[in-house]
Amino acid sequence: MHKARFTLDPAFTVGEVNPRLFGSFVEHLGRCVYTGVFEPGHPTADDRGLRQDVLALVRELGVTAVRYPGGNFVSGYRWEDSVGPAEDRPRRLDLAWHSTETNRFGLSEYIAFLRGIGPQAEPMMAVNLGTRGVAEALELQEYANHPGGTALSDLRVAHGDKDPFGIRLWCLGNEMDGPWQTGHKTAGEYGRLAAETARAMRQQDPGVELVACGSSSQSMPTFAAWEATVLQETYDLVDYISLHAYYWPEDGDLDSFLASAVDMESFIDNVVATADHVGAKLKSKKKINLSFDEWNVWYLPEWEARAKTFEQHDWPEAPRLLEDNYSVTDAVVFGSLLIALLRHADRVTVACLAQLVNVIAPIMTEPGGPAWRQTTFFPFAQAARYGRGRVLDVRVDSPTYQTRKYGETDLLHATAVRGEDGTVTVFAVNRSRTEALPLEVALNGLDLSSVVEHSALADADPDARNTLDDPERVTPHTVDGTALQDGTLTTVLEPLSWNVIRLA
Repeated sequence: MHKARFTLDPAFTVGEVNPRLFGSFVEHLGRCVYTGVFEPGHPTADDRGLRQDVLALVRELGVTAVRYPGGNFVSGYRWEDSVGPAEDRPRRLDLAWHSTETNRFGLSEYIAFLRGIGPQAEPMMAVNLGTRGVAEALELQEYANHPGGTALSDLRVAHGDKDPFGIRLWCLGNEMDGPWQTGHKTAGEYGRLAAETARAMRQQDPGVELVACGSSSQSMPTFAAWEATVLQETYDLVDYISLHAYYWPEDGDLDSFLASAVDMESFIDNVVATADHVGAKLKSKKKINLSFDEWNVWYLPEWEARAKTFEQHDWPEAPRLLEDNYSVTDAVVFGSLLIALLRHADRVTVACLAQLVNVIAPIMTEPGGPAWRQTTFFPFAQAARYGRGRVLDVRVDSPTYQTRKYGETDLLHATAVRGEDGTVTVFAVNRSRTEALPLEVALNGLDLSSVVEHSALADADPDARNTLDDPERVTPHTVDGTALQDGTLTTVLEPLSWNVIRLA
């Protein structure tokens, strides 16, 4: 049995983990909002209609920044529809998801939801640059953030929100490179509009942080050229460029699916290279960071097939859309994507799991019924809890396997984070579907003497899932036999497993 190895040394680090790396995403899509986070009349709902059982799970998940209100939804979003008395808000057709939007959940309810999560939850607001532009972005910014004494800030106060919302982090549109996007634009068209919007928003508040739209995936035909053009227009006006990526087993190719993080890491490296090239051309000392503000496992072909069956005259309210039920295999890939984000913590300083509830989500609910954790809940919660501190540079020496999409690929995918208290957490995935993987980690210059815990998510049935009828079928379990002796950690990683090893 071949062994995997790597060395940890505090002298060799990647960067500090920004708490925003553990962000998520709430879009007006399917049941993410309605009967997800918001369900007046539910036995656990508060006086704002927020489900307290869901809030408890969101707090356990460890979510920080929450991106809102989209996604594709934002390109038709009229912010003024979402404020004021709920009973007076208009019903609108949502072109993005072929649904009827009631606007019963709006801007004030979103802020109340964040406050219900706790002080770690930060708003990340997207402005509509698909069907609207600079003026509407400024109006929303004034309504949300200005203390008072102007027409729009006083309107917020009149609506019952005396204190400003304090939104610092703003997305300048969503996936504007995509032909599916309402108001889709060329890179030049979008870059100009994003620059105009950014410049105006900074006139109102120089302290805002702004995210320009990057490519919707690395496979887009305009990838890299899009980023270069957009950043040429916006480099000195924005702080981040966005990345979006979803993964699924194409044509049943599980071996490549398990190596999805190879693509994610390549995507990150290529966007960094493009951004830095533009910075060099502009002779700027500024570094653009990355906002990976949509990422997940998503069985996209299944959604595309279903979308073709929709009746054009049917515009349902909160239909069941994109409610993927995740397996152990999916959770292992998901954990590997988290590892990829951590391995690039020096430049990826915002990331949003898409989405939070019901829609390709770690949390599921039933209307009037319970809420429960999907398999993907556990890797995120563990990374959000233990992945705080400085990422150590991990260079693995691992047995490999062949994949159709990525060629020869390491069986081990791993990273490690050193906390402020000196403890170290190793996150590791064994991509082998059949073989256990012995692991040896040399610890240099780290004052560590014990294994606090080795937790693994794995199962004899790689297709095992948590469901309404069996919500705790899959949970992490403790691994015995992991040892730390004479500066060397030794363990065996189960086949197809996500592992968290905590050292003190």
